[in-house]
This record gives sequence, structure tokens and C-alpha cells, in this order.
Amino acid sequence: MKVAFTLNGEEITAEYEEGMSFLDVLREVCLIKSCKDGCSGQGFCGACTVLINGKATLSCRQKPGSIEGKEIITLEGLDKIEQDILSKSLVKEGAIQCGFCTPGILLKIKGFLDKNPTSTREEKAKAITGNLCRCTGYQRIIDAIETAEEHWLNKDSNISGPPRRKDFFGEKYGFEREYTPKEKGVGDSTHRYRGIEMALGKKPYIGDMEVDEMLHGALLLSEHPRAKIIEIDTSEAESACGAVRIFLAKDVPGKRFIGHIISDWPIFISEGETTKYVGDVLAMVVADTMYHARAALDKIKVDYEVLEPIDDPLKALSAEADKLHKKGNLLGHTFFGRGDVAKALQNSKYIIKQQFRTQRIEHAFMEVESSLAIPTEEGVHVYSQGQGVHEDQRQIAEALGLEEEKVIVELVTNGGAFGGKEDLTCQAQTAIAAFLLKKPVKTVLTREQSLLMHVKRHPMTMDYEVGADENGKLTAVRMKLIADTGAYASVGAKVAERAAGHCCGPYYVPNVDVDAKVVYTNNPVCGAMRGFGVNQTSFAIETCLNMIVEKMREDGNEIDEFDIRERNILRDGQRFATGQKMTKTVIGMQKCLDAVKDVYKESKVPTGIACGIKNTGIGNGLEDTGRVLIKVLDDGKLDILTGFTEMGQGLFTVITQVVTELTDIPQSQMNVRSISYPNTKCGMTTASRGTTLDTMAAKKAAEKLALVLKSKSLSELSGEEFHGEYICDFTVKPGTKIDNPVTHLAFSYAVQVAFLDDEGKLKKMIAAHDVGRAINPMACAGQFEGGIHMGLGHSLSESFPSTKGVPDSLRMRDLQIIKAKDMPEVEVILIEVPEEVGGFGAKGVGEIGLVPTAGAVTGALHQFDGKWRFELPVSRK
Repeated sequence: MKVAFTLNGEEITAEYEEGMSFLDVLREVCLIKSCKDGCSGQGFCGACTVLINGKATLSCRQKPGSIEGKEIITLEGLDKIEQDILSKSLVKEGAIQCGFCTPGILLKIKGFLDKNPTSTREEKAKAITGNLCRCTGYQRIIDAIETAEEHWLNKDSNISGPPRRKDFFGEKYGFEREYTPKEKGVGDSTHRYRGIEMALGKKPYIGDMEVDEMLHGALLLSEHPRAKIIEIDTSEAESACGAVRIFLAKDVPGKRFIGHIISDWPIFISEGETTKYVGDVLAMVVADTMYHARAALDKIKVDYEVLEPIDDPLKALSAEADKLHKKGNLLGHTFFGRGDVAKALQNSKYIIKQQFRTQRIEHAFMEVESSLAIPTEEGVHVYSQGQGVHEDQRQIAEALGLEEEKVIVELVTNGGAFGGKEDLTCQAQTAIAAFLLKKPVKTVLTREQSLLMHVKRHPMTMDYEVGADENGKLTAVRMKLIADTGAYASVGAKVAERAAGHCCGPYYVPNVDVDAKVVYTNNPVCGAMRGFGVNQTSFAIETCLNMIVEKMREDGNEIDEFDIRERNILRDGQRFATGQKMTKTVIGMQKCLDAVKDVYKESKVPTGIACGIKNTGIGNGLEDTGRVLIKVLDDGKLDILTGFTEMGQGLFTVITQVVTELTDIPQSQMNVRSISYPNTKCGMTTASRGTTLDTMAAKKAAEKLALVLKSKSLSELSGEEFHGEYICDFTVKPGTKIDNPVTHLAFSYAVQVAFLDDEGKLKKMIAAHDVGRAINPMACAGQFEGGIHMGLGHSLSESFPSTKGVPDSLRMRDLQIIKAKDMPEVEVILIEVPEEVGGFGAKGVGEIGLVPTAGAVTGALHQFDGKWRFELPVSRK
């Protein structure tokens, strides 16, 4: 079939196959890669937006035949001045993080400004409501529309100066920043590395990459969460149009079971084995096109013996339950304590005993999982968008039966992750296919497959018993937790361990008894997600504090929710829940409270407040390492290599800032990459540690370069390398019997305040966060704004329910992610208490943005209607 239309001013005729969308035609036939596929034709994300006869339209929802004779404009066809205005506005205002959604938003803005040269912020928010952004929280995108609006009519692309939202340190409340940065160095709001390219869709993601002789892979997933595979019949699929080969479990040349910590996750399920969830891979089709590979999946016939799934963690722990894994259904058990909890509770004036429940949540990163593997002479070169190139390298090498050095894994622009790309999804299968076929193979999941395969946030049940004396000082916490980890281990045990360790929040509790279990079921796999279990226990402990306040008021005490928090926050020398003694930098918690005291105390509307604490670094007895290698190239530019992933948090930007700070070399002369070389080994990009560790490693490398530059020019250093390494190996596991069990490298602190209107609708959030040192204040603020957006979804609307192990829906709209028009204003106040372990005093900011959110929001709702909320989300649309 053919369709004729005008594409960016050129008349073309494109051939397509039945069933293809117009987005498929643009990307696979016309090779227009600026329009992205984020929802596989569901028409929800907006990443595929193009202009059809001047109107911003979702190309994934258009049939090719309907485009006949029409004029199509993509980003590539925009006037250069318009490209500059839109892209520069987005970069200036800090409206780009992972960048995957940005090209679609840019075109939506173009269509809006053409018809609405002036508009209100509410109208601007409504205009982009059809475009999903999981990173930013939207308000900086609206700022960018305001900036572009000022330049649109006269087509002036001279856009410079500070962002509109530049009050990062609470200047409006009389606070002043003590640190004075130099331009483009540490502490400056340097523009995002390669931000203009991201805005214009010129920075490719794996799904955009094309190489010679490339084949395409597609995965067949199980139809049932628990079923014995009797037979997989591939005979019809083998003769399907374009099919090259079908891979099964028997084709894996090395180890077939992979995993971060426990290798219990099969690359393929074999005949005779039993599936454990609906994301299990049964087969892989490799064909000449992506369309043919996916079409051939329907021709594979699978004979199942369907079994009853185990979908309740309590039932899974019963003696009668079948064992889903050889070791049983208990994946992990964390328990520790100190003091005499029973006696402390007996002597407490106030006791709260309450169960809390939180839900399973989907990450909904904009870029679905993908991988491109290219065979080399002895192994493969794998392009991945995972969160750790070295961990990907290890597991892929095991799957191939190769030595690690024969597998190179290189990060390609990551379109969002939030923890959901720590585990392998399609990388191992793709590498196997490329290695055995000796041809490049690219695999891109559909959105539905992505939702089925990757990990989710753990649903948790938490039973709390909290005591306080007559003054509201906490005396004891007893907490029991059950987490449903789903089918495979991932990092589920570590999530429960982290939740347990943070169960008392940022408060001093002299007597603690903690028991946390994480359990295998046939439900969707759960693992790392922004917050890593801490936001679940934070919601619980913050609610308990509010309930104590209510009891004290009933007794005639004059105390509010601010007061009880200030009375109980950790101080220098006091012990965290795990027993770790806090250092002097814990004063950051008090400073966060100080920053919001007046606005909270003086509020006349229903207002909630919550504090938060979040570890920096994995800790808990594991090593945290950052490594950076600076190579000087022949053209005088720097090739900067690391092992951590840039996934929208701004890591590559802050690395360039550190190098500029110490060498005065501008960012324009730097190229930053993540690749699995031995001297860049960093581990997984997780636990809010990337900036903390890599700024120190980059500092060490840049200091070496700066020293040499005192006597030589950069052109004289061609081919030389400068290595920086920073290792933290001093933490211990929770429960270690020593005087000061240091379980974490450092902690970030936060206070968030939620304001409702007279009708009980959330109108504003104020967030004060201690970041150690704000290497890039605008990027820090953007992390908190995006974190709060995700935290509000966690609190109010988002869920990923399943019934008997099968997700209730695979539609993105049913995730109930908060859209631009429904997002309240977020005001960020950065607090700087430099930390000893991070480069220039920096510490983690990526996760703590959503740790206190649920406590603040549910506290405000209680003020509004007097009802306590013990389960999340508190409502479903």
C-alpha cells in the first residue's frame, strides 16, 4: 500500500503495510526519528505529536490512508528561528530532563502559539495536558511557553538570562545563599548538557538508531502468571514474512538465569518449566523489520497447563503454599532493634497502633525498554538504556558464556528510569540473537510489554505501634512490614531493608523493634522505584505523629504538627533507626523546618506538613564507588567517561560543571559517555548516589588535569588520560552489633508543606530540601518538582492493580498520572549544608523529593475534613 503526502515541504510517496500507524510510517519508512513512540498507539503520551495541516496531532492514532494529500510538519521541518525560540526557551527554563517527551511538547507549543499568541498559565497548562512528562512536574515547561511567547510574534531568537523561576534559596522569605559560584562552574545553573539537541529530537535514543544489516527482535510473553509450558510450537512463525530465526531457552549459550543479587530470573522459560508472572519471556522472533518480527509472534502456538497463581503474600508465607522458588517464598527478612520497646510503650502517655497499606505503582518512564547489540570479533557491543552498564555487562556476559571484557555495554540516551531500568528486560535476548546470528539486532518493547515486564513499586502492609511521652517526645516504635515482591528477586530484599531502616523517619526514637519481610508471589515483579521503600514508611510515621498531636490536643496541650516534628527531629550524636549516630550535618533537618515555619504557622487554609530523610548511597554493608576517566582528544576536546547513567537527573551536566570549575574548559569542549570499561566501573545508578560519588571522582580527575595544564597546553596533552576514583566502603548491615553501625554514607533532609483551598483541592506545595551543595540549583529544583509530581500521584491517584497475578489494565491512561492542568504550584527552597562524603559537599536529591509528600498531603486532607487516611492512594478518579 502507498500514501502520498507533503513531508516538511517535500512531496513524497511512502509504502506501508496493513496495520501500520502513520507514526510507524514516519519512523520506519521515512526515518523521521524526532517523533517518538511512548505509548504504542494508545494515544495517551503525546510524544508522537506532529503538525498535520497546521494542527498538532497524535501521529500514532492516524491511519496512513487518512494522511493522503495532507501537509505534515515534524521538528525537522520547522523554520530555524522557530526551532531556536522553542528549544532555547525550554533549555533556559530548565524544562528538559530525560528529553524523550520534549520534541512532542515542542511541536504542541508551536501549534498552540500559532493560534494563541497570548494566554494565561492555566490555558498553557491545558494546552499541554495531552502530553505526558514523567520528569519535570510541568511548571518549568509552562515557564518555557511564557518565555517563547515573548519572542514568538517578532520571531526573536535572542533568548538569554536567568530562568523565570530563579529564586532557588528562599530569597523571597529573606534567606540568602552563602556560597557564591563562578559562572558555569559548581553551584551555577548551567544549562543541560546537549539540551538543545534533546529538545529538537536530534539526540538519538536506542529506538531511533539504525545500522547496516540490522535485524529486529520481538519477545513473546506468557499469557498466564503461573502455568507449566507443555510445548512451544514455532513452525508456523518460522515461515512468517521476514522471519529470520526464532530463539528459545535451548539457544542460550551461557547461564539462563540472571539477576542483580540472586540469579533467579530466566532469560527464557523452557518447555517443562512453570511461568512465574505474565512478563516471562517464552520466545524471541528475529526478522527483517520490527513490524514483521511482532507480527510473527502471533503465529507461535503455546500449550499451557494453567495453575492457580499465588497472589497474596500472606498466603505465600503459609505452610500450605506451594514454593514458587526452591528456597521458598520468603525472599528476604530484615530485623533489628535496640532498647526495651515493650517497657517504653507501657510507660508512654500516648500510643498509636495502626496498620497502613500502600499500593503497587508503575514507573511510566516515557521511553520503553530497548536494546541494540552489534557482534564484534569475539563478543558483542550492546547499546543499552539501563541504569548500570557494568551490571548489564556482567549479566549479558554470563548469558553468552563469555568473559566480561568480550562484552562492551554503552549507554545511549536514557528516556527516564526512576529505578525501573535496573533489571535487564530485552538486553540479554538481543545480545544472544546478535551473537549467534553475527548480525546487528535491535529490540524495542511495546508499551504493553514494558508494563508487563519491568519491576514496580512494592505494595506494602505496615503495622505500626508508636509511643510518646506527655510532651510529645517519641519513646518507641514497633514496626512490622510485609512487602509483595512478585515473581523474582530483583532488589526486593534491599527495598524492604531500606524501608525498615527508615521506618522512624528523621526522628530520634530511643527504643526500636523492626521486622520486615519481602515475599515472592505470582504478581508483577517489584523492585527499585524512586524512594526505594522509604516513602511508604514515611507516610506511616508522619501520620502517626499527626495522630499523637490530635490526642495531645484532646488533653488540652497547645501543640501543632510543626511543633511535634521540631521536638523529635534527629540531632548531632543521636541515633537513626538503625542505630547509626548522626553527624553535625543533621542540622540540615532543622534548617529545612526553619525555612517553612512562618508559612506553616501563618497559613489560614487546611495545611499539612511532613519531614523526610533519605539515604545517599547503597550502604548497608555494600561498597559505593564513583569513577571518572578524562581523555584528551586530538582536537583538544575532552572525552569524559563514567559508569553511571544519565537518565534525566542531570549527572552529565554536573560532571561538566566540576571539570569546568577546576580547569576553566567550557562544556562545549566536552563529550560525556557511560561505557563499561574497567576503569569506569561504578555499579548501578541507584540510591541517589550518582552525583555525590561522581562529582568527587570527577574532581579528582579534573584536579590531575588542572595540575598538568599549569605547564602544558591542552593541545600538548592529546592522548593522555586522567582518572578519578572515589570509594566508600565503611558501611555495615542493619543489626550489626557495634557501637556506631554506620549503615549509610550520608542523608538528605526535607520538609514539605501542602496547602488546600476551601474546597479541599490541593493548590500549592512548598518543599525545603537540604542538598548538601547545589552543584546545579536549577537541576536540583527540577528534581524536586518532578519528585513531588510523582509523590502526588503516589498519594492521590496512581495505582497498578492486578487480579490473580494479571494487571487489571495495560492502558497508560488507567495509571491515573497527574496531568499538567491538575498539577499544583510547587515552590522549592534549597538548603545547603555541605556533606563530608560528596564532591564539593553534594548529596543525593533524586529520590527524597517524594519521600515526605504523602504525609504532607494526607495531613492537609485531615485538617480539611477530619478523616485519617491509612491507605494509598487516597482516591481514584
